[in-house]
Amino acid sequence: MAVDLVVPDVRIAPAEKVGHFRSAAAFEHFLSAYRAGMAGLPPVSELVDVPTSFGSVRVYRFDGPCDGPPVLLLPGRNASTPVWRGNLPGVLSGRTAYCIDLLGEAGLSVQNRPITGPDDQAQWLDEALAGLGLDVVHLMGVSIGGWTATNCAVRRPGRVASLTLLDPAMTFARIPVKTAVMSIGLFAPGVPEALRRYVLRWIAGGADADDSVPEAALIAAASSDFVLRSVMPAVFTDDQLRALDVPVLAFIAGRSVIHDAKRAAARARNLLSKGRIEFWADASHAINGEYPDEIAAASHRFWGDVA
Repeated sequence: MAVDLVVPDVRIAPAEKVGHFRSAAAFEHFLSAYRAGMAGLPPVSELVDVPTSFGSVRVYRFDGPCDGPPVLLLPGRNASTPVWRGNLPGVLSGRTAYCIDLLGEAGLSVQNRPITGPDDQAQWLDEALAGLGLDVVHLMGVSIGGWTATNCAVRRPGRVASLTLLDPAMTFARIPVKTAVMSIGLFAPGVPEALRRYVLRWIAGGADADDSVPEAALIAAASSDFVLRSVMPAVFTDDQLRALDVPVLAFIAGRSVIHDAKRAAARARNLLSKGRIEFWADASHAINGEYPDEIAAASHRFWGDVA
C-alpha cells in the first residue's frame, strides 16, 4: 500500500457492550494477518478514520478512472478490507473505490457505542458516507456486507445510487439452522483451530482455508481474536424489499450455505422492482473470490446502465 497503515487505539476487552479484541496479544495476532492482507492490495491513495455517532470507521480510497460515482465495498462477517484482494483490480478498471472495515466487526474501525439494531447500522454507515463527502455512491457488499448495504438503502437511501450484492446474508432468506450451528465453530472461544478451519472451508465450498490464503488467515484470526457484540440482522420484510427504490444487482450463489439459494433468488425476483438477479449455480458463498473478473464485468455494465 502507498500510505502507512496507521493503527488506531482499538477496543481491547472493555466492559462496554461493543465489539472488541480479546486481549492485546489477540489484537497483535489479528494485526499481523491484516497487514499481510493489505500488502496484497493495490496502492492505497488515502486512509482516513471517519468519526460517526457509534465510533470511527476505517476507510481506504483506491483511485481509478473518474467514470461516474465511486463504489464503496463492504466486507462480510469476520472480514475486513483485505478480503477484496481479488476484486479491487477489476473494480478499479472503471471506478474509484472506497473500502471500509465494518463498525462492530474485526478490523481497524473502532466502535465506542452499542449498535442496537438496523436503524443504528444504517445511521453509522450514512454518517460515514457523509463524512467522506460522498453524496452519490454505489454500494457493493458481500455476505453481511450485502445486508449492511441493503439496510442503508432501506433506511437511509439518499446517497445510494445502486446496490451490488454478492450472496448477501439475511437479505432475501434466513440463515439455515445447520449453518447457524456450524458457525459456533467460528465464534466460540476455545474452539480448536482445526475445527475453525474446517468450518471456513465448508462455508467457502471446500476451498483452501490455511494461512497460505491471505483472506482465510484474516478471517480465521478475526474469528478467534475478536468478540462480536452486534445484534443479529433481521431478514427484510416483503414490504421493505418492494419499497426499495434503487437499482439492485444481486448475485446468488447456487452452492451457498448461508441461505436456501433458490428461495432467495425467487424472493428477490418477485419483490425487487429494480432488481437484476443472477443465479450462479456453481458458486459458493465465497463467490467474490471465485469469480472476481466476472463480477467486475457484470458490475461495470450495471453501473453504466444506472448512470
